[in-house]
Amino acid sequence: MTAERPSIRLQDKWLDALLPHVPDMGWTDRALTVSAREADISSDETALAAPNGVKDLIARFFDRAEEEMIEALETRDLSGLRMHEKVAAGIKAWLGALEPHREAVRRASARGLLPWNAPGAAQRTWKTADAIWTAAGDTATDYNRETKRGLLSAVLPPIMLYWQDEPAEADLDIFIEKRLQNAMTLGKWGSKVAKPGLELLDRLRGRGDAG
Repeated sequence: MTAERPSIRLQDKWLDALLPHVPDMGWTDRALTVSAREADISSDETALAAPNGVKDLIARFFDRAEEEMIEALETRDLSGLRMHEKVAAGIKAWLGALEPHREAVRRASARGLLPWNAPGAAQRTWKTADAIWTAAGDTATDYNRETKRGLLSAVLPPIMLYWQDEPAEADLDIFIEKRLQNAMTLGKWGSKVAKPGLELLDRLRGRGDAG
């Protein structure tokens, strides 16, 4: 399993020490240095765990939220839910995993929304959308698969921004439902509308991979 790789174990150890500092220091080199010292991680180990520095630890932070979302859904009986309800449950479980570190999410979002980080942000959102759809049991292939993930990628950022304002749970549920309804409506318009947007997102993801 991925979590058994030494670099991932070191990332998790480092991240556990880092997260308490992020609200005050942000995702900064200073915070990385302080937390690595606290976690007793050597310079050689930091190079192994995060060769790209804070970028790698932010990625691991969101990877862990996806993993926790999957684990949470595995403990639930989703058989009686329609697919969009399963997707909504996945979104809520993902946000629930991020809940203890809301300020860290704000700080990470601020970094990701900078113009030069846009490709990485698009790639990250796509990865989360794919994890949610897969956990919901989606088995679509080819263009239909890409469409679903592209449309969910478009609604995840506004959902997260709304969540960051700490709305009541009932209001969050309504907001998520409306955003998913909008996404499904867009999907019904077909490739004439959706395909150009998906091609743009693919280009952004490709730029992120190249970086």
